[in-house]
Amino acid sequence: MGGKDLWDERVAGAETAAAPAGRPQRQVAVALHHDAAESKSPRVVATGRGSVAEQILQMAFASGVPVRTDSDLAEVLAAVELDTVIPVEAFVAVAEILAYVYRANSRLMPDATVAP
Repeated sequence: MGGKDLWDERVAGAETAAAPAGRPQRQVAVALHHDAAESKSPRVVATGRGSVAEQILQMAFASGVPVRTDSDLAEVLAAVELDTVIPVEAFVAVAEILAYVYRANSRLMPDATVAP
């Protein structure tokens, strides 16, 4: 599962994969929450398609939440019930994304401490 990081809305508008012939593509967005003190696994906290997906992305951009495009991973996670931990099939991909986000956050906040 490959993807790209999006850091502003201009890039998000340009980031669309080719839809199968004769079938319009609907944007999919999934929001995850991870609190290591609360649980070892991230949970799906929001999913949406079309205009709901656009709202999820707008909220993420407005809040400074890192966004990553990965249509395969988004489809897998969109099938998960809300407030449920991510499926085992998605652990590696999500772990890579979270590791990147945690490293980026520690670079942005010099006083931040990351536990081993």
